[in-house]
Amino acid sequence: MEKAWAVCPYCGAGCKLNLLAENGKVVGVEPLDGITNEGELCLKGYYGFDFINDTNILVPRILHPMIRRKKGAPLERVSWDEALDFTAENLVRIKKTYGPRSIMLTGSSRGPGNEANYVMQKFTRACIGNNNIDNCARTCHGPSVIGLMDTVGSGAMTLSIPQMENADCVFLFGYNPSASHPIVSRRIVKAKEKGAKIIVADPRVIETARIADLYLPIKNGCNLAMMNTFCNIAVNDGLIDRVFVDAHSNGFDEWWETIKKYTPEATQEITGIEPALAREAVRMYATAENAIIGWGMGVTQQKQGVKTVHTIAALATITNQIGRPNCGLAPVRGQNNVQGSCDMGMWPSLYPGYQKVEDPAMREKFAKAWGVPEEQLLLEPGFKLTDLPHGVKEGKIKAFYNFGEDPLQTEPDSGDMKETLENLEFFISQDIFMTQTTALADVVFPGTSWGEHDGVFTASDRTFQRFTAVVPPKEECRHDWEIFADLSTRMGYPMHYNDTKEIWDEIRSLCPNFAGATYERMEGTGYAQWPIPTEDHPGSPNLYLGGKFNKPDGRMLLVAHDHIAPTEMPDDGYPLVLCTVREVGHYSCRSMTGNCKALSSLAEEPGYVTIHPDDAEARGIEQEQLVWVYSRRGKVMSRADVTDRCNKGTVYMTYQWWIGKCNDLTMHQTDPLSGTPEDKFSACQVEGIEDQLWAERHLQELYLDLRGRLYQEAQPQEQAPVPQADLVTA
Repeated sequence: MEKAWAVCPYCGAGCKLNLLAENGKVVGVEPLDGITNEGELCLKGYYGFDFINDTNILVPRILHPMIRRKKGAPLERVSWDEALDFTAENLVRIKKTYGPRSIMLTGSSRGPGNEANYVMQKFTRACIGNNNIDNCARTCHGPSVIGLMDTVGSGAMTLSIPQMENADCVFLFGYNPSASHPIVSRRIVKAKEKGAKIIVADPRVIETARIADLYLPIKNGCNLAMMNTFCNIAVNDGLIDRVFVDAHSNGFDEWWETIKKYTPEATQEITGIEPALAREAVRMYATAENAIIGWGMGVTQQKQGVKTVHTIAALATITNQIGRPNCGLAPVRGQNNVQGSCDMGMWPSLYPGYQKVEDPAMREKFAKAWGVPEEQLLLEPGFKLTDLPHGVKEGKIKAFYNFGEDPLQTEPDSGDMKETLENLEFFISQDIFMTQTTALADVVFPGTSWGEHDGVFTASDRTFQRFTAVVPPKEECRHDWEIFADLSTRMGYPMHYNDTKEIWDEIRSLCPNFAGATYERMEGTGYAQWPIPTEDHPGSPNLYLGGKFNKPDGRMLLVAHDHIAPTEMPDDGYPLVLCTVREVGHYSCRSMTGNCKALSSLAEEPGYVTIHPDDAEARGIEQEQLVWVYSRRGKVMSRADVTDRCNKGTVYMTYQWWIGKCNDLTMHQTDPLSGTPEDKFSACQVEGIEDQLWAERHLQELYLDLRGRLYQEAQPQEQAPVPQADLVTA
């Protein structure tokens, strides 16, 4: 049996494991004593490996390059040379006709690694000649990156995940770790066992609320008002460290002019929190020796996501709960390498290492390193991923290169996204599975999967770790960085690398904060936590020690904003709030976990809509019944999960299902400061379906039809029969 050390590809915790292989197939995993997981794994870590083997449980692997010779034509299997030449010719044509800014690209946070993302952003800037490169952080923790860079200077966790169990208080805000990061949840449980106080602010009674010392049942859409209120209480109740504030922050007086209006009595109707309970929570947090605020999509996927992060950073600063071990700010990232994608410059305003494209000195530095004229590298930030729909409608974006993401499944308003992708002049999709997005592409490139390539991931707490291949690439699949380099060479900017170490060493040479993170240091269970400026530097579990923030003057900036209501409020036609959430058994668009035998058996199409018993009773809906959920964007089928653990007037859905695709219902409204979608609040309605037998049959028909079409797209010549297995329902 062969073994190769790897990092789990399913969340930002960075759990280390061995992949086990026999006869070219991955057959199991064993946990390693990694810095985060200490010999433990979660459900996905233990059972999420067999998608590598092309199980065909959900969708097939893409095993060869394909092209459409013209719009509407079928995909054809072609050689790599023909596929790359065809792609290069079309991109060069579009660049000459419409200009470099007419081409948009997005990177992947789901398994390719930092090296592949670095090469793609280099291809974008040095070859195509624009900054139109983004990644899925735009739709999740983009507000955390921007909000923290604005206030404290770096868009990342200020402490390490292992330190979370040594905190004296853990405040979770819009974050459900037991579903999204079970190994992090384990740390929080350990903190509780050691005597830490736990505060949970969430509309739902999430698992951690069951062990919380204080549970705050907040109203949906109240986030900024609640954080303003917490800051108000901290000041008015004498819970701030004024010496620390005066010595290490700017803007207090102007900040207070806004915050002073948000007393707990004034905001109770917005937040739903009794003033006494709010005061108790702030006192518990502020008076703890070391306290942590952890937040997730419940904070960031809102209309005022960046502004809420500004205020979270303010609360930590005014109470002096930052800049020490075991305390600080913890935006725990969702996908396994979303921190790494940002680290690598998959961001329209940042080069690798968070160096600004608007800085002429950075332009000069990267132009020299990459061997291009300075004018080739633009000083203007590029388009964001969420600019794609209106960019296509306005004729500004003509071509889109999608790398390892499934925006037709994961982006809001799926109907609008489908129209966007269909209206592109040229669309490339590089992936390991035939997703609904890839099925629309003019060019399909088969990349290698986790387990088939080497590289480095960055965990949510800035920890670099290496992963290695245990099986060779399948059939004609190629490493993603090789595809980008070959395409770039065909387009007139030669690129060649021998291996990922060569790429990584180039990254280290250009990014001072990453310079000491050598491959040798990351052998086995080794790791390197940035900032790590030299090879003999120990790494940095904590940021801002001693109150020295990563700002030009070393001082944190206090910024305050007024609360405004969400974009689309409930009304008579759509009386319920729809909020998207995650679940423990599946990941992202489900192309990986849906092809794992154990995980695919947990639940199946069309997924669940969680609804309060009072709302279900008013609609004649019973547990497990199929129902219609609809909004102003569309209508989908789902299965009712009736529970009093969710709040009345709001329903919750996960986004990975095909038939129960909640992103058919969500709207393309974004935080104006980050471009992140307002996925956590839109208006909807739920109705029962009288004929449940018809509904079950209709569900089967829709599912098998879609699955069959994806199989045919993946195998255009063979036209292999599609397995007609029955759906598995939980």
